[in-house]
Amino acid sequence: MAEPDDSRDVLEALASFPSVHHPTASPDGETVAVYYDDTGRNELQLIDVASGDREVVTDGEVPRDARWPMKWAPDGEALYFHRDEAGNEQNDVWRVARDGTDAGAVLEMDGQVSLEAIGDDGTLYVGSTAGGQLNLYRRRTDGEVQQLTDYERAVGGPELSPDGDRIAYTTNETDAYENLDVYVAAAEGSDPQNLRLGEVGSESQAADWAPDGESLLVSDNATDRSRPGVYDVETGEVSWFGPGEHDETAVAFLADGRRFVAVRTRRAAKVPVVYDVETGEGVELDVPEGVTVPAGGSPRVRAGSPLLSGDRLLLLHTTPDRRPELLAYDLETDETEVLLPAEYGPFDPDTFADAEYFRFASDGVPETRQAAVEHDPYDELEIGALLYDPRDAAADPEADIDAASETDDEVPLIVKPHGGPRHADTRSFDLYTQFLCQRGFAVLEVNYRGSTGRGRAFVRELYDDWGGAEQGDVVSGLEHVLATREWVDDDRVAVFGGSYGGYSAYWQLVQYPDRYDAGIAWMGLTDLEAMYEETMPHFKTELLEKNVGTPADNPELYRERSPIEYAENLSAPALLVHGVNDRRVPVSQARTFRDRLAELGYEEGEAFEYVELGEEGHASSDQAQKLRLFEILDDFLERRL
Repeated sequence: MAEPDDSRDVLEALASFPSVHHPTASPDGETVAVYYDDTGRNELQLIDVASGDREVVTDGEVPRDARWPMKWAPDGEALYFHRDEAGNEQNDVWRVARDGTDAGAVLEMDGQVSLEAIGDDGTLYVGSTAGGQLNLYRRRTDGEVQQLTDYERAVGGPELSPDGDRIAYTTNETDAYENLDVYVAAAEGSDPQNLRLGEVGSESQAADWAPDGESLLVSDNATDRSRPGVYDVETGEVSWFGPGEHDETAVAFLADGRRFVAVRTRRAAKVPVVYDVETGEGVELDVPEGVTVPAGGSPRVRAGSPLLSGDRLLLLHTTPDRRPELLAYDLETDETEVLLPAEYGPFDPDTFADAEYFRFASDGVPETRQAAVEHDPYDELEIGALLYDPRDAAADPEADIDAASETDDEVPLIVKPHGGPRHADTRSFDLYTQFLCQRGFAVLEVNYRGSTGRGRAFVRELYDDWGGAEQGDVVSGLEHVLATREWVDDDRVAVFGGSYGGYSAYWQLVQYPDRYDAGIAWMGLTDLEAMYEETMPHFKTELLEKNVGTPADNPELYRERSPIEYAENLSAPALLVHGVNDRRVPVSQARTFRDRLAELGYEEGEAFEYVELGEEGHASSDQAQKLRLFEILDDFLERRL
């Protein structure tokens, strides 16, 4: 670990890594727009694909937090982006000319707003909670805003057809909460038709229209593993692709319309696959193992185009110990050109810890005592995990900093459950994980049951069981590491997580208090019923109702799986951290847990510590705000572990 005098230098260097967010190719494929913060602040930048020249377009107009993507105008002469207030995700839509002039708001609505599509005439299609639930709206060129859909469940993933006459989107009108169907409607919202791609209970998504508008690229998980397909609009028939061995998610048609690209997930890695629509043949791109995805290809934030001119794809590539790079991949030659290389500041890239991927058996009930809720064994499943050894993360002795010099024979361990819970830890560079490794901690990431990348049945294991088997999987993974890695110090184990990972941190501390020596809960859930009442409408239905029903339907489950019900079980020093502008998980979740601890006689500053982050919502990509959190975490872990 670094010498005390060097600690701030280490943290500043880590927080100052320039980060790539939401790269998207221009309509002609000659320019890439990207959020990049090598100036110290998030800015919209343009990369000329031919020359590699990079130009900063904005000067502080874009938000500090780069959570939300941007979109090109169809003519390529302007870009549209989201602006919120201090991370609260209540977005307005702004426009800026590609030369950086005329920046200003073009759509201001109440609630959360996400720009989804832009018509050739400048009509904007957005998802918005202005009317309560997340539904689809459009802003016409005369400024009039029209509501296009009015569903009780959230509307997502709208895709505008090339001629601008139709729009595809997903929603759910069935009684099966996990169900998602793809609809195609007229551009003004009339005559919606359910394509019925899978079965009731499966999840279908629309990814892209073919250039001729005659077919729609889709995904569905009716056969357990997600698979890409091409839906023929005229005949209503679907052709499915892939061997079915791994989860595959459709991304985009290529320019010729005869091929499309999808992303295949296996063993916590991701690789693009190009399919021929006529033959069904799929070819994995020749990229190193890790996480490589086409730009705009994230199933969580599907925005932007990966299509470059000259039959090339815009890719983001990363590994556990290599930061993301922006690549141009030639589909004819399989040659790769780096458009935006990763930067490492004073670090030698070889000083970052790689991840060991392994699997272990878990029945959801570890050997560790269950202090809050006693569960009987569940079905035994094979659970995947990633383990980072900090002894592989020693800073370059010639650099200006010395982040992790000598470690003890035994090293402390941080258990780091992922958020979501519809998410998974992958073989990609995670700044918070590497921050912990540079400070001398081993890190364990467990893809518990309910995580993505392992099929529909694996995801459904978490339904109606938050705080159950998936939390047992986390501790079972910890027990496996302690039993098989002698270099891990079982007397210095902490848990740290954010969002659903923050819920997990709270739950681990009250359900398995014998196992942990410290814990950090960042923007986590503590009271599920209060969360249901206070979060945004689409999080209420698509997160809580989909996973655990409603408080009216399942009042006992809501109470039983709320960490606040067992606050008296806390026995390790805990740090509670939360952004004051969080609209996903309101700050009241942390405040009520803090107040409950005080009622029970826990002394703030001794038994627990509490920090609210001003001008921040549900995490932040801003360098200054990342540094602030690093310093808070580092100080707590140094004193407590």
